[in-house]
Amino acid sequence: MLRIAIQKSGRLSEDSLKLIRECGISFVSSSYKLKVEASNFPLEILYLRDDDIPGYVQDGVADLGIVGQNVLVEAGCANLEVEALGFSKCRLSLAVPRGAEYNSVADLQGKSIATSYPTILGDYLAGEGVRANLHTISGSVEIAPSIGLAEAICDIVSSGSTLLGNGLREVETIFRSEAVLIAAPNLSAEKQELLDQLRFRMQAVRRAQRSKYIVLNAPASALDAVKALLPGIKSPTVTPLAEEGWVSVQSVVEEDKFWHIAAELQAIGAEGILVLPIEKRVG
Repeated sequence: MLRIAIQKSGRLSEDSLKLIRECGISFVSSSYKLKVEASNFPLEILYLRDDDIPGYVQDGVADLGIVGQNVLVEAGCANLEVEALGFSKCRLSLAVPRGAEYNSVADLQGKSIATSYPTILGDYLAGEGVRANLHTISGSVEIAPSIGLAEAICDIVSSGSTLLGNGLREVETIFRSEAVLIAAPNLSAEKQELLDQLRFRMQAVRRAQRSKYIVLNAPASALDAVKALLPGIKSPTVTPLAEEGWVSVQSVVEEDKFWHIAAELQAIGAEGILVLPIEKRVG
């Protein structure tokens, strides 16, 4: 059986549980339990503090974990990463008071910076040739300038609203992060096989999330042009319609390309364009 550690609460926890369920794995979660077992896959879920997950996996207490890259790198465990998962994206940024003068990171030379990520920040500043005084605090980093603890901060940013609410402005992005799957070193052959099965399912879910199934009707005379726009996984499915001179075309498109393709399809005479979600995409 595999043990996977995930954050016990918060957005990362919700997205991690959603991914596991979309992989066809059933379990009953409870706010009172810190450990649950899946009913249809050999998987046990441990609910932990995100900062503790890299250490648990590094030590082999948990076989796998889902954690932010920022936490993983800060813990010095980047070697544990096996796959980026594409959700819970954020950035680690420097911010200064709104009225402070700032032209480049060189302006932070000799300044005091509050952060929960001294390792990542220290490496970044060293690469820029900047020496600063780092104050490591575990939370409420944004308040540091207003109480005189620091002249700048370095913290995780999603929308930027927390910075704005505390009179700060973002000036440099030093690290981009997303959720990643991590694995303990030297898994047994049995556990490695289970990990491979789990990754196969995760990859199928992620491919489906990035793709859409498209169905349309088009004049047969425009079929070559339609096929050029819709290559599909190998090639589109084409079916003659009852109305002579028309065909139905079915294919898969990448979601971020859909609107551009849809406009071109319509321009060459395609009609009745339907776009459907894909639950899983294997291969």
